[in-house]
Amino acid sequence: MPMGKPPSGGPLSRTRTRISASSLTKFLRCQKQFFLSNKLGLSYPKSTSQVLGIVIEDSLCSILMKRPVSINSLEGLKDWCYKLADEEAIVCYQNGKDNWDNTLWQNSEQSWNDIDVAELSRKIKNGLDLFLEEVENCYNSGGGPYLEQFRSGKSPFSIPSPAWGDEPLFPIPDKVRNFGMRTWSINEPMQWQESGKDINWLESWEIARPWTKDPRVHQPQRLFHPNGWAAGELDLVLRWNGKTRIIDIKSGNPSSKFAESLQHQLNFYAWLWRETHQQQMVDGIEGWYLDDSSRIQYDVLSSEEMDELGNMYSEIHRTMLDLGEGPVKFPDNYPEPCKNSAGCFWCTFGDKESENDFLISLEKLNVSISPPSQKIGDIQSRVNVRGKFTGQWGPLPNHYSEPVLGAMVSVSGTQITIEESEPNAYPSLHDYSDGEVMIVDALPGVWRGNPRLYLDNKSKIISLNSSNDDVSKNYDITRVGLMRTRANVEGIVLSIDKRSGVKLDEKPWSMLNLHIWDGEHVAEIVAFGSSITSQMMTIKPGNKLKIVSAELGWRSGLPQLRIDQRSTRVTLID
Repeated sequence: MPMGKPPSGGPLSRTRTRISASSLTKFLRCQKQFFLSNKLGLSYPKSTSQVLGIVIEDSLCSILMKRPVSINSLEGLKDWCYKLADEEAIVCYQNGKDNWDNTLWQNSEQSWNDIDVAELSRKIKNGLDLFLEEVENCYNSGGGPYLEQFRSGKSPFSIPSPAWGDEPLFPIPDKVRNFGMRTWSINEPMQWQESGKDINWLESWEIARPWTKDPRVHQPQRLFHPNGWAAGELDLVLRWNGKTRIIDIKSGNPSSKFAESLQHQLNFYAWLWRETHQQQMVDGIEGWYLDDSSRIQYDVLSSEEMDELGNMYSEIHRTMLDLGEGPVKFPDNYPEPCKNSAGCFWCTFGDKESENDFLISLEKLNVSISPPSQKIGDIQSRVNVRGKFTGQWGPLPNHYSEPVLGAMVSVSGTQITIEESEPNAYPSLHDYSDGEVMIVDALPGVWRGNPRLYLDNKSKIISLNSSNDDVSKNYDITRVGLMRTRANVEGIVLSIDKRSGVKLDEKPWSMLNLHIWDGEHVAEIVAFGSSITSQMMTIKPGNKLKIVSAELGWRSGLPQLRIDQRSTRVTLID
C-alpha cells in the first residue's frame, strides 16, 4: 500500500517531532539549518522554483490519471498526451501564479512574469516520455503478470492506481462527508479486451499507470511508521511488472545542488515501505528529472543495511527531539556557514560572500522594547507542580486538531488541565490516576483563558507515597498563581508564512505564523482561523511589532505565542 491511515491527525497530519524525507535530508546537510527551519519553524522568502516544483508534478500526475480512447499505437499515445501537456501547462501556470500571488513573503529578485508556459509544457512532456517508456515496456512484455486480472475487472492491488472516473480511495473514509452521495464517474470508461488476446496500447497505459497522490483526496496520502515517529509521501509507485519501484519526481536536473539529497530521500522511502509492509523490500528506487528526462536509478540496500538505516533514523529522530529548549537565541554560536547547504537562507548569517541584505540589516539593528513588553528570553519555560489527578480523557483534538491525551490535576485546590504538547509526546499520561504526584519540567501555558500544563519527552511524573513523599523537596515548586500563561513581546519580524487547507472531515483551516526577534531571542507567533486579521496579512519581514497578552503555548519544547482574538493586541510600530 503506497499510503496508510494516519496515526495522529492534525490538518496535515504533520508534526515537527516526526521525521520525514525532507527533514532528514535537511538534517544530514546541516543540523543548524534543520533546527531553524523545521524545529523553530522559521520560513524564508518563497522562490518561483519552489512553486513550480509542486504545480508541475501535479500537472504531470493529472495527465497520468487520464485514460486514452481509441488509440492503438505508441505514437498515438504520445501525440494524445503531448496535446494534454500543452493544455495542462496553461492550468499549471495559473495554479502557480495563484500560489505565488498568495505568498506573503516572495523572493524579491524573482517574478512570475518570467515563467514561460512553453517551458512548463516541455517539462511535463519530459515526464510523460519517462512514463511512456514504462508503457512500451509493458506492451513488449505482453502486459505483465496482472493482465488477465485487470481484464476480469479486479485490481491486483489493495490500493489501485487512481484514475479520473474511478472512485477515489480515502485513508479515513468515515471522516468524508456525504461520500455515498457523490458521483465520481466521468466519461472515460476503460474497455478491456477479452481474455487471451494480445495486449493493446490502451491496456498497456492502464496497467503501467503508477500509483500517485489523488488530487480529489483531501486527506494525507502518506506512509506512516507503525510507531508514529516517521512518515513519507511518495510521488509515484510503479507495480505493473510484479515489482515495486518508488519514483521521486524532480523538476530540475541531476546537476542541481539538491541532487545529492535524492539518494538519502529514496533510501528513506524504501526503509519506510519495509517498515509498513511486514518487512517487504522494494525492488527499485529512481529519480525522474523533468528538465532533461533523466532517469537516475539506485541500488536498493540489503535487509541488513535497512536495519542499520532504521537504527540511524531512530538516533537522528532522538537528536531532533533534543535540539533546542526554551527561548531560542538568534544568532548565537553560529557554526561556520555551510556553503554547500542547498536551499539555506538563515545559515548564511555571517557568510559575507553570500549573505543577503535582510540578514545584514538585522546584524546592524539595535532593537529596543518598551513596557509592558518583556524580553523573550525571560519567558518562563519549565515548571514543577505537586497535585492529584482528578480526571482523564483522550485522545481528543488539540488546537491543531491533533489527538492528544489530557487530564485534570488539582494543585492547591486549583484545577489545571494537563495535556501532551504533541501527539505521543507523553503516552504514559493516563498511567497516573490515584494519589499525589509530582509533575516535573512541565511547560506552562494557557488555552481559552484557562491555565494549562503541557508535557513532552523531557517532562516526567513521579507518584508520591509514604516512602518517597519527601521527593518534592528536591524540586523548586512553582506556585500556580505565579505561573506565567501569557506574554507581552516586541521585536522585528524575521519571517512570516500562511497555510490553509481542509481537515480530515473537509472543514477548512488556516494558520499564520511569524517570528519576531528582540535583538537576542526569537519567538514564534501563531494565529488560527478568525484570529488572522487583515492587518496581519500586511506584515512584512523587517517590520516591528508589539504583541500584548499573547497566550503562551509550546511546540517541540520551544515557546509558541498564540493570538487570542478576544484579548491579544497586535500593534505594527514601524
